[in-house]
Amino acid sequence: MTKLLVTGGIGLIGSAIQQLCPDATFISRQEFNLLSPMGVFNMFERYTPDAVIHLAGKVGGVATNTQYPVDFFEENVLINTLVLQTAHKFNVKRVLSCMSTCVFPDNVEYPLQPNKIHLGEPHSSNFGYAYAKRMLEVQTRAYQTQYNKQWFTVIPTNVYGPHDNYNLKTSHVIPALIHKCYLAKQNDTPLHIWGSGRAIREFIYSKDLAELMLRLIDNYDSNDPIILSSPNQYSVSEVVEMIASLMNFKGEIIYDNVGPEGQYRKPSDITPLQTLYPDFKYTPFSDGMKNSIDWFCNNYNSARI
Repeated sequence: MTKLLVTGGIGLIGSAIQQLCPDATFISRQEFNLLSPMGVFNMFERYTPDAVIHLAGKVGGVATNTQYPVDFFEENVLINTLVLQTAHKFNVKRVLSCMSTCVFPDNVEYPLQPNKIHLGEPHSSNFGYAYAKRMLEVQTRAYQTQYNKQWFTVIPTNVYGPHDNYNLKTSHVIPALIHKCYLAKQNDTPLHIWGSGRAIREFIYSKDLAELMLRLIDNYDSNDPIILSSPNQYSVSEVVEMIASLMNFKGEIIYDNVGPEGQYRKPSDITPLQTLYPDFKYTPFSDGMKNSIDWFCNNYNSARI
């Protein structure tokens, strides 16, 4: 694509895309208000993109999602509606919109597959956000149906990497563990881990995800949502041990065995992705973790903590 625009362009994924495609236009909320029809129109009018990778949205941790479901639903539905509606008005050829694995039903039958998105209620802790993301898939499908758009949605699994959100109240598992280990080392205290450490999850490094998105925006020819993940799975305890080793943490690691851990394992079906790119070279997990830890330690004072 000659003119690519990325909304949510300075976050975890947007920053990774910028490394690979620096000539694209990366939009932050400080530049345009995507909750405003005029703000979104002005963005498209200024840059007139041929393609859009839509990452922008209101995100937060379990506590804020539980407390403010209206905010998460309404703001995300409004952003998504305006971005896709205006992309249509400007005849944007390709739009890749990013969802989340939270769109799947709480009691989904594994492995996760796109055709299971609407088969039941999402988890109650973030139903506002999850339904808004589901509507992004519905809106995209409607444009495919009515206007024959070459637009589609992707569903990443747990993303990690530099420029992540490391706030202990709102971050996901890997950045939270990195920050906790950093503090335990600094304060010479034990590293306390919530839960047993036995839960197994899939992770994808932000730069790998960025490369896959750039490939897909150029040549994905299906209307179906596609799950983006690496083929490897790691237990929380394996992640903790790797972080402790890479950060040279010598203190005690204590698993508190309290709090919900969710499903023991949440595998996804990445067969369509592997069929498209059978030789894709994923960043080794240890390398991605080292890069993430190094970035956090070197940027502690300016990171999102």
